Amino acid sequence: MLLLLVLSILINYIDRSNLSIAVALPAPKGLTLDPVRQGYLLSAFFATYALFQLFGIVAFVLDRVDVSWVYAIAFLAWSAATAVTGLVSGFAVLLALRLLLGAGESAAYPCYSKIFAVHFPEHHRGLANGLIDAGSKFGPALGMLVGGRLMAQFGWRPFFIVLGGASLFWLIPWLKWMPRGPGLVMDHAKHAPRIGLILRQRSAWGSFGGLFCGNYYWYFLLTWLPSYMVKERQFSKEHMADMSALAFLAIGVSSALCGWISDRWIASGATPTRVRKTFTVSGLVLATVILPVAMVDSKDVAMALLFLACAFFGMWSSNHWALIQTLAGPPAAGKWTAVQNGIGNLAGVAAPALTGLVVARTGVFFLAFAVATGFALLGAIFYMFVIGRIEQVNWSHAAME
Repeated sequence: MLLLLVLSILINYIDRSNLSIAVALPAPKGLTLDPVRQGYLLSAFFATYALFQLFGIVAFVLDRVDVSWVYAIAFLAWSAATAVTGLVSGFAVLLALRLLLGAGESAAYPCYSKIFAVHFPEHHRGLANGLIDAGSKFGPALGMLVGGRLMAQFGWRPFFIVLGGASLFWLIPWLKWMPRGPGLVMDHAKHAPRIGLILRQRSAWGSFGGLFCGNYYWYFLLTWLPSYMVKERQFSKEHMADMSALAFLAIGVSSALCGWISDRWIASGATPTRVRKTFTVSGLVLATVILPVAMVDSKDVAMALLFLACAFFGMWSSNHWALIQTLAGPPAAGKWTAVQNGIGNLAGVAAPALTGLVVARTGVFFLAFAVATGFALLGAIFYMFVIGRIEQVNWSHAAME
């Protein structure tokens, strides 16, 4: 089951990033768009992705429908949207399909959290979440290394059609081995906590702020690292693709490894509070080593520091979801994750835009790196001081307060 979920998030991140590769190709056939329309298409994904979580649509469904079936339908929707994108023309239709892609993928992380909270004990969640995060980093790496080359050779349309169509075969083993049992659908007699009750928890706001700050750092890397390498370091496009992919791979490998280490630490008797906070706080603080990347003259030293910063960032990304799965517990894991991920992904709007403004004003990337560093430190403060003890909220007691 875990291997299927990891494979699904790998597909998820290739699907959401493949249009960025397509529009970057020289004169992609049938996809002639001015920069404004390109921007609309690229941002459309985040519109439904974030809003379906922020407005409680995903949470509403997860309280009423078996999470395994929710995920199957969501996967079907986003894979079909990818495949059909390769068959159609016209801006309006492409925009609608990107909106559908975002709606389908909005269910992913809330479903992961609910499944892990119900089926995985505390000392297994670090590795489980670390592998999911690794898949989310390997996806963009594969997209850059493989997707770009395949699109350049065969065109973007065949790539979309084959990727979306082949992905549908994932549903066959999922329908056979998907999780079943109590806890996957809320018993309404037990009254699942409402979003308002979650918003009354101080730790919820700590996790919301922490994810937004961590995501700012991630989306800064995902959207502007290639441009930095080409424009400021004068890397060739091939060298840029290789270095960017290695940076994302460093995060993924670190995330999986640190998730496993955190689980072993908890299994040996350490408290979730000590373990999860150590990894999330230390990871974001140490990830600030990215600032000298924009300061040193040597390209080799800069890349070494970048890979080190990415490895430290993996410490955070392996544990921040495990932390809230413990806090929310099975009754609220899906709903809490939906709200948190909706807020956290607003960083996907803020980071690219703010970085663009900073680079346009200053002409260099140093201040943009400094802003990302500042968000990493702010995120560490959220995890250290705003989030309290990491133990499941007593929802019955909280409702009576």
